Amino acid sequence: MSKDSKVKGPASYFPAIEKKYGQPIEHWLNLLASLHDKKHMERVAWLKTEHGMGHGHANALVAYHLANSKQ
Repeated sequence: MSKDSKVKGPASYFPAIEKKYGQPIEHWLNLLASLHDKKHMERVAWLKTEHGMGHGHANALVAYHLANSKQ
């Protein structure tokens, strides 16, 4: 893999998230879509408390979701 083709940003966490939590990224993004009334850090806290996710993984998912959604 060349230096330029390496995944950067929040998506770079996706392989580790799928491996650690046993669900595809689409699963987590669908859950986040249902939390349209919550702010960024409220969503991070929800993933941490309800799903036992680490802060970095939760933050990466929320950041990616918010950057790629039409909210």
